[in-house]
Amino acid sequence: MIALIKDLHSHVGQAVTLQGWLYHRRDSGKIAFLLVRDGSGLCQCVVSKSEQTESFFESARRLGQESAIRVTGTVRADPKQVGGHEIDVSGLEVVGASENYPITNKPHGIDFLFKNRHLHFRSRRQWAILKVRATLVDEIRGYFNRNGFTLIDTPIFAPAAGEGAQTLFTVDYFGEPVYLAQTGQLYVEAACMAFGKVYCFGPTFRAEKSKTRRHLTEFWMVEPEIAYAELDDVIAVAEDFICSIVQRVLKDNRPELEFLGRDLSKLEKIQKPFNRLTHKEAADILRGPRAKEMLENDLATKSARIEEIKKLVAEKEAKEKSQGIKQWEKDKIVQELADLREELDDLQVDVQNIPHHIKLAASFDENGDLGGSDETIISRLHERPTFVTHYPRGCKAFYMKQNASDPTRVNNVDLLAPDGYGEIIGGSQREENLDVLLSRIHEEGLNPADYEWYLDLRRYGTVPHGGFGLGVERTLAWLCGLKHIRETIPFPRMMGKFYP
Repeated sequence: MIALIKDLHSHVGQAVTLQGWLYHRRDSGKIAFLLVRDGSGLCQCVVSKSEQTESFFESARRLGQESAIRVTGTVRADPKQVGGHEIDVSGLEVVGASENYPITNKPHGIDFLFKNRHLHFRSRRQWAILKVRATLVDEIRGYFNRNGFTLIDTPIFAPAAGEGAQTLFTVDYFGEPVYLAQTGQLYVEAACMAFGKVYCFGPTFRAEKSKTRRHLTEFWMVEPEIAYAELDDVIAVAEDFICSIVQRVLKDNRPELEFLGRDLSKLEKIQKPFNRLTHKEAADILRGPRAKEMLENDLATKSARIEEIKKLVAEKEAKEKSQGIKQWEKDKIVQELADLREELDDLQVDVQNIPHHIKLAASFDENGDLGGSDETIISRLHERPTFVTHYPRGCKAFYMKQNASDPTRVNNVDLLAPDGYGEIIGGSQREENLDVLLSRIHEEGLNPADYEWYLDLRRYGTVPHGGFGLGVERTLAWLCGLKHIRETIPFPRMMGKFYP
């Protein structure tokens, strides 16, 4: 009987066959321990030397990492083992041998791992992250499908900017310049006038020359749009949507999150209502004492940790070179040193940047957009996600609704994820007034002819409407507690990095 590792709990005491790959191997003379993965989980398979295993025992002891194998044996429950089960092996078939697999259990630099990304996500950490991503994507679609939204597929080739023109990727389209889509929003605005509630979901592209850990040049975004909706309606959907995502991931991916070291208690606090601030209130927080005190504490704490790590590195380097150390101990120290040095590099960058962030916060321009460090400060000061509304008109897109009480502001919203992760949602009520929208297009120096079809939406049955966009990768980084967004997508595209 062929079984999946995730289903072994239903086959205790039975003989099954696993079809998978060798994740790790060790042996102790008369016993070989094969840690097998099959895409659904990991299971230790024990090959004991006997008459029954004589024909393949030596082969089992010499299997190369990532060899494709079929393993047959009896399932035993063992809570101490990964996955909670173990298999006593009675048969082994090598389907595809693997020798000199490049990603070993020893430390590798991040550039090496991402150059070998096609192999990298076989590792347990990357597997766990991408399992959570699969749940996240499924819940995104499920939420909108359950709540009466119609999926509308929007074009990837776009004739004009949906966001800032400075971040467009230009493509030669049979001799005509077009652009890779920054957003599907303008197109779902058209669709919501036909269906009422719609969403699009697909890849989007931003040619931002940024190498920060929050940026990708290609990422996935879901964008709902709702007819007869004002800003508060948009916020209510966004709040319910995020709660639904968090609950689903906690339900389906608790083991993966625990393996990644995520503090689940923080995710369990993600409940309604979320915090709400206006942009002006956010500006006051940034310029106030709480932000400065938090950053100064960070500087002191991280500086102390740097000194502590330097001492630990020196101690471990000395131990690594000592006489009589066993190979397994040496390998462990090498991995610990790699982890410490990576942490040290990150901390040194943070310590270098904190004084600049203190200065930026203290002098924050209330007419400016929130930067990455500003979002980090605001989100770290709140345990739950924070809505920030009513940004200055001059720093936001031309299609956002001008606020009736203060024409210098727009009816928009950003949602900042807690723990310093910053913006995961950006949205707004859209400007439904034709004359005001035309005026904004001219203000931004855009060509009205490029938007004639979009302006038709205001000519023929215009209504209040709004929506938002959620970035899958930033959301996944927050859910999993990841430091860098490059781990959140199977094949990341960043400035200067597009292989494989």
